[in-house]
Amino acid sequence: MATGHEAAAQHAPTASEYIVHHLTHLNTSGHAQNVIVDWGLFNLDTLFWSILLGVLGMFLFARVASKATSGVPGRLQAAVEIIIEMVNTQAKGIVHNAESRKFVAPLALTAFVWIFLMNAMDLVPLDLLPLAWQTATGNEHAYMRVVPTADLNGTLSLSIGVLIISLYYNLKIKGIGGWTHELLTAPFGSHPLLMPANLALNLIEYVAKTVSHGMRLFGNLYAGELIFMLIALMGASLSASFTGVSLFAGHLIAGTAWAIFHILIIVLQAFIFMMLTLVYIGQAHESH
Repeated sequence: MATGHEAAAQHAPTASEYIVHHLTHLNTSGHAQNVIVDWGLFNLDTLFWSILLGVLGMFLFARVASKATSGVPGRLQAAVEIIIEMVNTQAKGIVHNAESRKFVAPLALTAFVWIFLMNAMDLVPLDLLPLAWQTATGNEHAYMRVVPTADLNGTLSLSIGVLIISLYYNLKIKGIGGWTHELLTAPFGSHPLLMPANLALNLIEYVAKTVSHGMRLFGNLYAGELIFMLIALMGASLSASFTGVSLFAGHLIAGTAWAIFHILIIVLQAFIFMMLTLVYIGQAHESH
């Protein structure tokens, strides 16, 4: 008969199994799927945390707005005012149409705050929410990923949304005739023989901008998530041996250092996505 320690060892996951489990989404397939993109599936954890954090962001801003004062602001109101002023400044410098900015500036603010909140989920202890989900479902193999921006399906959905808005402003500002003329004549000229090349190049540009917009955010957060997993594996080596204790100490030091550095990545990636959103919509207002 196996002892308790032997049984635990038999059921303990290997390092690769641990990582694969943490990279697998709770989805509509009914079985494990850890592919990066599958157009036939809905990643329920990505949808849940994205919506929850979006609602949380709206609640926080609505609460600040309801309690805003013209006197000395509180810390939360001051932070919100700084963010709004920063976004408005960037929007004025990129989108010169004042009427468009009435929609584009709030859109950029929403993108920054929402993506920041989704990125910040990477700072939650790695096993905390997945273990809580496993306990709630009574299934030790239940899947739960809590960083929506570490899912390419989520980040590409955001970038496709930006593409749709950019196409809308191209049609609104230039009209269907003006935009069609631009697609067929820029950048090589209006000679009829050059029109197919112009159209192909412009279509490739739209696709490339959209894909890179989503993949940049995904790549940085996915890599950060993997590093947290590798650091967590160091902590799993705690034992009575000197090597185990050393690895656990390394886990604490490396985890703290990476979390502090990752705060910069969380803010920077939200800012970059917001800026590219403004740039792509701003380009839709420009004529070639």
